[in-house]
Amino acid sequence: MTRADAGRGTPHKGFPEKRNAIVRAARQVFGRIGYQGASIDVIAAEAGVSTRTIYNHFENKERLFATVLLDSSEQVATAHEALIERHLGGATSTAEVEGGLVALAKDWVRPGPEFAEHCTMVTRLTTEGESVPEDLHGNWQQAGPRRVQGALAAHLTRLAARGLLDVPDPARAAQHFVALITPAGAHGKAGTDPLPEAEAEAVAVTGVHAFLYGCLPRG
Repeated sequence: MTRADAGRGTPHKGFPEKRNAIVRAARQVFGRIGYQGASIDVIAAEAGVSTRTIYNHFENKERLFATVLLDSSEQVATAHEALIERHLGGATSTAEVEGGLVALAKDWVRPGPEFAEHCTMVTRLTTEGESVPEDLHGNWQQAGPRRVQGALAAHLTRLAARGLLDVPDPARAAQHFVALITPAGAHGKAGTDPLPEAEAEAVAVTGVHAFLYGCLPRG
């Protein structure tokens, strides 16, 4: 199901606040009990609406889940793109690159509380496996992680063009950066049980140092 498909079939009727209440409630329910455990009845109760109201806006649970997941993924991706630009956009020396990467890594591993529900949904998505609609995982990757890694790769390319990094494959370098700064079990904790400051600092510094050891220009 594509991003367009997720919204397809949603009639333009009812009040926007009703739809927003449904989406908010669905995000909470899907994060709390997962896609498989959630039902339209439970979501309706959480939103304070009837099941008929939900079906007036969304064809079925799959469409509702797709809408909630892809909407929140796009919001998180936009926030990450802003972080990348803020920390790397103005770097003009290797010292500024390292400092920017460390600052970016610290923000990356300690997402804001506004993304807690998204993080728990993603955790459920990655653990429930076959119970989630077949094509939804790929669409989530495209709307969220791949989009963010693409933005990071673009900035790494610009830094390489200034002679500040050596990254023959920026896309792969972006993947390596994310892997190096993501602590074990982070998806289960992100946004709901944030890393302590000292641990976030250690994860950021050691991850960035490992990344730069392979990417700083030689000689």
